[in-house]
Amino acid sequence: MIETRVEADAAEGFAQVAGHLGEFLQGRLGPSGPLALVTLPCPALRAEAVRRPGPLALEQPGARMLTLPALRRLLAAAEGAEGRFRLTLDLPPGGGAGASTAARVAILRAAGVTDTGTLARACLASEGASDPLMFERPERLLWASREGRVLADLRPLPRMDLVGGFFGASQRTDPADLSFPDIADLVAGWATADLPGLARLATLSARRCLALRGPADDPTEALAARLGALGWAIGHTGPARALIFPPGAVPPAAGGALQAAGFSRITRFRIGGS
Repeated sequence: MIETRVEADAAEGFAQVAGHLGEFLQGRLGPSGPLALVTLPCPALRAEAVRRPGPLALEQPGARMLTLPALRRLLAAAEGAEGRFRLTLDLPPGGGAGASTAARVAILRAAGVTDTGTLARACLASEGASDPLMFERPERLLWASREGRVLADLRPLPRMDLVGGFFGASQRTDPADLSFPDIADLVAGWATADLPGLARLATLSARRCLALRGPADDPTEALAARLGALGWAIGHTGPARALIFPPGAVPPAAGGALQAAGFSRITRFRIGGS
């Protein structure tokens, strides 16, 4: 979900942009095909940007996402208004939660940029890779993350509940890294799968990625089986992890089980169904 507000004073802008908690699918479309993904949106994780009048400046309480020169280049690429910016994050950099893209989209929306194509091109130029968080429903897109373009429109997700968090060290995305498994068969099945089918496809994508890229000791699959989840998903380039349940079926003990397994920043949320 993306919320954008321009204050009564036209010289001030505000934007919040939701991140994600890994991906349902991520990999190559054929051995030499593009790297593609279907994001797993998480409305509980957000980037927020505020712009006020004044010379270009950037305040970042907490994690530093952008230098001042990088901010200047980002605004120039999208023809966004300059000013004094304050950027705050509820999502961890390098967590597989879209912090880099969410931060840039929030800044650009606060600077008055609303066109999704412009936002995508500016993020790609700034990051070298991006998530589709500039779109209203990013989970309905098959997204080429290294090219910043939509490969296909997807149907709405069925309603589901998720519980997850972050397991392991942060991992910044390397735009040159294309070492991912082939998921063309999983993408082909996505259009017609019901909720159990989608959870199974997400699980297969996660398994393939962990088999190729590690870590070998990831506890997510065992947790999913123990807690009765339909399936599980991961950040294919980061420690984000999520267990997928039917609506209302997350066990009360799920949060404690994830915490005991070493997960941090545990969150529970519902998506889909509209």
